[in-house]
Amino acid sequence: MCGIFTSISKTEAPSPNPELLQHLANRGPDLSNTLRAVAQTAIDGDTVSLLFTSTVLSLRGGHVTAQPLSTTETGSVLCWNGEAWKIGHDVVEGNDGEAIIGLLDASIVSRSADESINAVLDVLRTISGPFAFVYYDKIHRLVYFGRDCLGRRSLLYNSEDISDAIQFSSIADSTSSSWKEVEADGIYVAALDRASIPPGLALLEESSVGNKHFPCYRCPWVPSDNQGATPSLSLGVLNQVVPTTPWSLNLSSDSVRQLEQHMIQSLRLRLLNIPDPPRSEGPAKVKLAILFSGGLDCAVLARMAHDILPLKEQIDLLNVAFENPRVVLASKQPPKVKQQRKARQGRDQLDILGEAVAKENPLGGTPPVVCPPVGVDSPFEACPDRMTGRSALKELRQVCPGRKWNFVEANIPYEEFLTHRSKVISLIYPHNTEMDLSIAGALYFASRGSGKASIDDSVPATDYATEARVLLSGLGADELFGGYTRHATAFSRRGFEGLIEELDLDVGRLGKRNLGRDDRAISNWGREARFPYLDEDLVRWSLACPVWDKCGFGGSEALNAAEPALEPGKKVLRLLAWKLGMHSVSQEKKRAIQFGARTAKMETGRSKGTTLLS
Repeated sequence: MCGIFTSISKTEAPSPNPELLQHLANRGPDLSNTLRAVAQTAIDGDTVSLLFTSTVLSLRGGHVTAQPLSTTETGSVLCWNGEAWKIGHDVVEGNDGEAIIGLLDASIVSRSADESINAVLDVLRTISGPFAFVYYDKIHRLVYFGRDCLGRRSLLYNSEDISDAIQFSSIADSTSSSWKEVEADGIYVAALDRASIPPGLALLEESSVGNKHFPCYRCPWVPSDNQGATPSLSLGVLNQVVPTTPWSLNLSSDSVRQLEQHMIQSLRLRLLNIPDPPRSEGPAKVKLAILFSGGLDCAVLARMAHDILPLKEQIDLLNVAFENPRVVLASKQPPKVKQQRKARQGRDQLDILGEAVAKENPLGGTPPVVCPPVGVDSPFEACPDRMTGRSALKELRQVCPGRKWNFVEANIPYEEFLTHRSKVISLIYPHNTEMDLSIAGALYFASRGSGKASIDDSVPATDYATEARVLLSGLGADELFGGYTRHATAFSRRGFEGLIEELDLDVGRLGKRNLGRDDRAISNWGREARFPYLDEDLVRWSLACPVWDKCGFGGSEALNAAEPALEPGKKVLRLLAWKLGMHSVSQEKKRAIQFGARTAKMETGRSKGTTLLS
């Protein structure tokens, strides 16, 4: 993973300011480098100045590879922030950035501008893995940039602050309000010379990303002659077949076996060959950490990682909990149980403390609103994610004997949250709402990886900071397998048609979700988040599966006593958890991180999640 910055100007391309350079260095602590280039326009011979800066977090190959990558043969430059797990059907061995610039350079040599554009697009469309990039084709005076189709890495642009320039960066600085996110809806191409735009580009509609000096054009992830995928997601279309006969999703269903195989392949790509952290003295004890609430998605990742990694490697489980003044105040009041009749379509129901109601109630009933557990003195131990985290840890230790699990308790007092609040707001920009802050704040402190930990309940927890530079996240499972309350609500109101429509909306929004924001918050600590559920092959398989192979809504109840009674949301994943011995985990309710860690509604007042930050 890396931090990347590129500026293009009709005068001298500006360098990142000190604040932005520090943000980039936090993302890539191993190496920093800058290259400059000059291009001449074809018509009037005017010059264009280009500057490329990269910082490197080295996780691929046997050495630290300097970036930006450049070749003397073509004069091209590549700023690469990502992980290419596969190119086409071939697994990438060694440094992926070096492999990609080799393929891109081969695509531009001895070709016309239009031919080179098609060849470059063909290379980029075959990459599997999270990435954001800027590639300068000196031969044809073109600059390519973009994010993978799921938007798993951040890339921003600024085409307003400097009238004759355009800039790209992994992260913004607080001095400018003009940074915007590059959408994950295609590969963008900027021409350095408006007077000689290649004919193929000139046929496309000009994108708002560019400006009057540097026009930009969007090339979709799916070629125009391929009608097999939706415009919003290039990995396929959701199977919309509705069941016409009785059915049951159970332990013997083939989709459970297929999901397990796809998960194994996804995890092997992301877990094997993680290098030792450079700070380690001797063989590293910990190379991997998991963002761990104890919920279904992350606990399955932990359980399956155990089967893949050698037993000698410890695994850190990062569990974050916050002191929320509103919850602390409520816990000091006499216990109350209140009834609310407020159903919010498309969102978890919230109690007066901003907590997600745990019980699924798709029919719009009135579940109880309960204050924190009485008798729990620590505000951190009373957090829902701390309690589920400890429960899942206990089950992991039972099911996976011999593995050392370090349960890292990241306890964040309210005053510490306030100290870091402005930093988090700066990192997540241009996202700028209370909900953005509550989610990113939890990820920011969890990925810091410091707190107290012990490898055994009989040993007192001591101060601990993880060495791991690779973090696993369970994001994506809810969208693929119907885990949100709104999926249950859609089914209760409109049956399978409503459920499929809601799933289709979620799938189409995958590339427009907030992964860029989360990447900026997590990467500040020099760590890389990896998302096994968002593996391209797994996503394609999930989209092709009929809804009854993923969810249990409307299915027949199991008559076999050996079959577990599990809730319908994400049932295929729940069955896999049960199959792997994680019986308690398989029954965990869905809970968003801001409610489980209690970052929601940290401030007093009546602010909503959509309220803009001041």
